[in-house]
Amino acid sequence: MGTALVYHEDMTATRLLWDDPECEIECPERLTAALDGLRQRGLEQRCLCLSACEASEEELGLVHSPEYIALVQKTETLDKEELQALSKQYDAVYFHPNTFHCARLAVGAALQLVDAVLTGAVHNGLALVRPPGHHSQKAAANGFCVFNNVAIAAKHAKQKYGLQRILIVDWDIHHGQGIQYIFDDDPSVLYFSWHRYEHGHFWPFLQESDTNAVGQGKGQGFTVNLPWNQVGMGNADYLAAFLQVLLPLAFEFDPELVLISAGFDSAIGDPEGQMRATPECFAHLTHLLQVLAGGRICAVLEGGYHLESLAQSVCMMVQTLLGDPTPPLLGLMVPCQSALESIQSVQTAQAPHWTSLQQYAAPVLSPGTHFPEGSSLPLLADSATCEVADVLSPFLDGLCLRPTPPICTAIALTVPGASLAFPPGVLHQEGSALREETEAWPRLYKSLFQDEGLAALGKILCLLGGILDGKVRNGIAATTALATAATIDVVIQRCLSHGVQRLLCVALGQLDRPLDLADDGRILWVNIRGKEAAIRSMFHISTPLPQTTGGFLSCILGLVLPLAYGFQPDMVLMVLGPAHGLQNAQAALLAAMLRGPAGGRILAVVEEESIPQLARTLAQVLHGEAPPSLGPFLMASPEEIQALMFLKAQLEPRWKLLHVAAPPTGPCSPNA
Repeated sequence: MGTALVYHEDMTATRLLWDDPECEIECPERLTAALDGLRQRGLEQRCLCLSACEASEEELGLVHSPEYIALVQKTETLDKEELQALSKQYDAVYFHPNTFHCARLAVGAALQLVDAVLTGAVHNGLALVRPPGHHSQKAAANGFCVFNNVAIAAKHAKQKYGLQRILIVDWDIHHGQGIQYIFDDDPSVLYFSWHRYEHGHFWPFLQESDTNAVGQGKGQGFTVNLPWNQVGMGNADYLAAFLQVLLPLAFEFDPELVLISAGFDSAIGDPEGQMRATPECFAHLTHLLQVLAGGRICAVLEGGYHLESLAQSVCMMVQTLLGDPTPPLLGLMVPCQSALESIQSVQTAQAPHWTSLQQYAAPVLSPGTHFPEGSSLPLLADSATCEVADVLSPFLDGLCLRPTPPICTAIALTVPGASLAFPPGVLHQEGSALREETEAWPRLYKSLFQDEGLAALGKILCLLGGILDGKVRNGIAATTALATAATIDVVIQRCLSHGVQRLLCVALGQLDRPLDLADDGRILWVNIRGKEAAIRSMFHISTPLPQTTGGFLSCILGLVLPLAYGFQPDMVLMVLGPAHGLQNAQAALLAAMLRGPAGGRILAVVEEESIPQLARTLAQVLHGEAPPSLGPFLMASPEEIQALMFLKAQLEPRWKLLHVAAPPTGPCSPNA
């Protein structure tokens, strides 16, 4: 199981043969730049490389009419003047004598990738193709697109493998109206597209690109349009769209396969998009999608016209598909007003069709309410103030990536034989910290550490040292019930004394934040327990453990992850303490999603009673496997919704990713 890269050099054969400023950006160098980037970073060599084969006319006919297929085939025999005349019959299209061959290869690459993923030959992959496809319609080329690669791939997956739920995520900056038209009345395909819209004044200038276009007939609610009405959307805006719209719908839909229309004209520097999202953002978006459909992801290249930005964004996506840790995100995590307005608009349009969106309401913060914030450390550089070259250039030197540790996941358990059931490649740590260091800590906690607890602490400190030194990416450790609280205090102190600037602690169960910790912004403590929602400070938060799948997902997507991405931690400590109440699938999902904000640096501490099944499940997801399904979607209870909305209302003045309604002013506001 690995990552496939499907490509054929013949797809560079088509190029514009006459002067046309609108079409000249769709050039062969797009593919060569992306492939060169993958080779320079050693990513191509790590993939299963497949040579694309032409799709058959029968496969093209899954979406396109015989007459249109014949017309495109005819271009093989046309001269330059005839090709230009035919091209003018369509919007933003050019034909070339090799167009039919290249377009069949592009479709064939997408189909080969779907076959490889659904037969289990690989876990995920990217089809590096041109021409792109998402604008193409049943009988018409459109917007550089000849055949609709992703739509044909979805039809193929349904027909050949009997899939009943396919999610298409279109993050290209143009609306993929071709995909929308093809699946407009089909409830088996959930199509999500964000796109530059500007209230209908940006190409393709369609009313059906707006939020109120939700599908027809049985397909109502299965078309989700999120229009960007201003340029300049950045990392925080894209993350907010995923956390507040796409992922709630996706979990409720429960797809069997995720197809990505991977257009990178939505990245910084692109002349078409004029957006500010950095290449690293696409690593995080890819990571967030990997928790769906058992990790079965097929990405197919669409747009992207700034060659360096395109190449870097492709590399970020592929390294994430390969299981590498996500890099740090640049910029303050503050969505702009225009983005929040669009998000709220799509929530309103889709709420009648999705229970996961029916709970969203604009929380109101009382003007008299005040909570202490504590001090806060400076965050990473704000990309909004950087030039494109300042953001992209460091990538070539690897400056925005943490080195990948030689060991991905290690376990330090005390239960005999527990390691036998763990995934291959997970290191079972036998070592322990130095006896002097191990015994120094219990002296501070008197009798809390008995012999068993002392042995467990030694293993934990040794594992933690590996993570802090960059030798291990993440790990799982067991502690005794009596020593859990004291162990957590030791781990926190060890992290802070060894250079961790921001530590996110997610504690589940009956665990209190250590009393002697300073509220200086270095530790964000989130406790999921009991029935009470409480805010001791902006860095000390308690929320009830929801009892429904909808409530649990809302807690993770609507509270924990926005806090985590806003905090930008160096490391995550996840603790499953006494009476934590989590099912294994819930714990696995939480651990999998927390891998993103801290670049995979997680230490999960569990009590011995939960070993070995829970530890094995955590090891699987920390090692890169997709988490198991949560089961049937159940809407959050009124009490769960009320608790979440209360916390959001109080916390959003400090943690801006928690905004669910547009504020009166914002950095992207037309009046700003």
